[in-house]
Amino acid sequence: MTDEVLAGQVDYYRRRAGEYDTTAYGDVTAARARIARLVARMRPAGHVLEIACGTGLWTAALADLAGTVTAVDSAPEAVAIARERVRSPNLRFEVADVFSWDPEARFDTVFFSAWLSHVPASRFEPFWRWLRGLLADEGRVLFVDEHVDERDKEAYLPGRGEVVERRLRDGTTFHVVKNFVDPELLAPRLRRLGWHCEIRRDGHDWIYAEARPT
Repeated sequence: MTDEVLAGQVDYYRRRAGEYDTTAYGDVTAARARIARLVARMRPAGHVLEIACGTGLWTAALADLAGTVTAVDSAPEAVAIARERVRSPNLRFEVADVFSWDPEARFDTVFFSAWLSHVPASRFEPFWRWLRGLLADEGRVLFVDEHVDERDKEAYLPGRGEVVERRLRDGTTFHVVKNFVDPELLAPRLRRLGWHCEIRRDGHDWIYAEARPT
């Protein structure tokens, strides 16, 4: 089931790339300002890896602050939009499946937005082990996602607690993983895996966090 849903999840974001910005953020100008403010607060630095870069809204803010940015996404259609949106000599894009990608480089900062909630429960621990291996000495993981208070906006499938149905503008439906972040559960879960994680809220809908290996 997990592999099937993850394959559908990639297909969904490939098909959604052209409408993603407006359907995800609504007012894109306001979203850019919020993103820039939040990224500046999180202070990404050095060699930065961005996982699931999508259409590049967050990539642009990262590139303004980081030494270098490697931005990865499994949807080539989204990466094509990001390449047009963000042009910087310190930026490199790559199309790859995050769950099977194994870069040789190590990074000072690993960043992802609206990605952790798409990681299935069965892959949560392997994902965080993989992140640890990506970090340089004193490296850290920064992430932004949706707070569990937003859960009611999704249509969960009966008996499949982490799988929701999403619909594109053309009416096509897809099944994707969506595990909203509950800070009271996530922080101790990461502590048991050997991470110290500080989670804060930004508005009613987002959380932002920093995690370091202990």
